[in-house]
Amino acid sequence: QLQASGGGVVETGGSLRLTCTASRSVFGRKTVAWFRQIPNKPRALVASKPDGGDPFYADFVKGRFVISRDNDQKTVYLEMNKLEPEDTALYYCNLRPPTPYWGQGTQVTVSS
Repeated sequence: QLQASGGGVVETGGSLRLTCTASRSVFGRKTVAWFRQIPNKPRALVASKPDGGDPFYADFVKGRFVISRDNDQKTVYLEMNKLEPEDTALYYCNLRPPTPYWGQGTQVTVSS
């Protein structure tokens, strides 16, 4: 299972770092990813990072967010910079393709 944390309230232009911790059985050498969901909209892929490969970023975060992983610590990070009100969402971590387990996510709120 993967658990996301680190969300909060931040002003426009601010930064946050999200953390995702995983069990070894889930993490392994698989591609890990961050997703987000805005109310009444489908969950969207934000970024993903394969083991040893190049990251992928959705266009709406490219140049602002950075995904990284620490296999030894079974942890995935999402560094979010230059945050905008449109980034307000519930953020989840999962594999890519995702498992059925999404956890509770972590809320990020960007005030204008």
